[in-house]
Amino acid sequence: MKKRQVISTVLAATMAASLGMTASAATEVAQNDLAYSGELEIMHYSTSEESEGNGGSDGFRTVLAAWDEAHPDITLNQNVLANAEYKTQIATLAAAGDLPDVFLLQGMNTIAWADQGLIMDLTDTIKASPYYDSYTESYFTPFKVGDQIYGYPVLTGGTCTVVIYDKAMWKEAGFDAFPSTWEDVEKAAEYFNEQGITTVAFGNGGQWQANSCFLSTLGNRYTGPDWFQSLIDKGGAAFTDEAFVKALAETQRLFTETSIFNADFNAVTNEDAREYYISGDAAAFIGGNWDESYIAAALLADNEEKYNNMGFAVLPQPADATEAPTSQNIGLGYAVAINPALADDPDKLAAAIDLAQEVTGPAFSTYVAENYALGGLTSAGEVDLSKFDQITQDFYNWSYVDTEPCEIYDSYINSAVWSVLNTDLQTLMNGEITPEEVAANAQAAYEANY
Repeated sequence: MKKRQVISTVLAATMAASLGMTASAATEVAQNDLAYSGELEIMHYSTSEESEGNGGSDGFRTVLAAWDEAHPDITLNQNVLANAEYKTQIATLAAAGDLPDVFLLQGMNTIAWADQGLIMDLTDTIKASPYYDSYTESYFTPFKVGDQIYGYPVLTGGTCTVVIYDKAMWKEAGFDAFPSTWEDVEKAAEYFNEQGITTVAFGNGGQWQANSCFLSTLGNRYTGPDWFQSLIDKGGAAFTDEAFVKALAETQRLFTETSIFNADFNAVTNEDAREYYISGDAAAFIGGNWDESYIAAALLADNEEKYNNMGFAVLPQPADATEAPTSQNIGLGYAVAINPALADDPDKLAAAIDLAQEVTGPAFSTYVAENYALGGLTSAGEVDLSKFDQITQDFYNWSYVDTEPCEIYDSYINSAVWSVLNTDLQTLMNGEITPEEVAANAQAAYEANY
């Protein structure tokens, strides 16, 4: 019997309807004739829980199910883990040289795993894809080594750093919109603290959140994009450069010297922190696009008034920062990668390539565009926003039109560097290490591992 993990079509329709959308017709993938008959394993983190309110995961699971249905001679075995567990397990398998047939590759692992021969060079395959002309070329960058490409960027292109705020609560605090400076956020905190309300909820319990959802945008406000590109290219930039140290110092100041954030920010995850916002215990929340879709679905189901008061803002600009005040980090942090061992079985390899093309191709992009106003690797054309409610339209415009994109730090370089920085960031945010020490440790890890 075929093993399938298929998202409920009832759930998919319900989620789409709850966000003011019209569920699309049955999703179909290209009916390519495949000679392979047998088992094909894919490992990913789009669990059924993850897909509830998360357009990228819903679309991914939906297209996987369609591909599985279209190829009855192939047994698609899905190893599906929660995100944090996935990261740990895929790293363990890579270290053992025992990666699955198809899996999701995080951008920061690309260079190391390519050097170790753990991921297949897909450059010619991608360029030969029937969808190549519709691909967004910039999304391939984290998955390239020189001119070689090692994965099909997957899921949806969304922000990792959005401030979601309750317009009514901030109006009561005397602000018509979320402040553009941290100075004004600190003033608002005086009011919210008197009400027993957290001003901005944030969760860094998984350690990666401070990097992905805060510092990579705040850092860009100090350094500008050329600095980080120079780090990627080994062009001379260093973590110890003054501009980046200033970003670390501002991060420490905000979390240790102000009363803006929840006291348990280093203990709770972003999933925990967003519940503070949903319950009304926090006036704002900082997270990613996946958090926005979850919050929107939860509020629309249980608190429509609060849903209609959702507003979106970029991180406030620090007083001593001079770069990119409207920037927010956005991209595709994972790609579908293929185990090079499949080269020994050309028919199985062709099936794996077909799978990778379809879960990142028109079937996926059309589904997420029509149901969530989101985009992926393959262009679905201009999104018709008129059929979506105002909140969905607002978030689309905030994400793709009204703000300036910057890079997500941990989509690049490598995990050895970010592991050191992420651990130190928690300590920094507790006030137990200096910005200069954090920078020096990161630079040492960079020089030793990249």
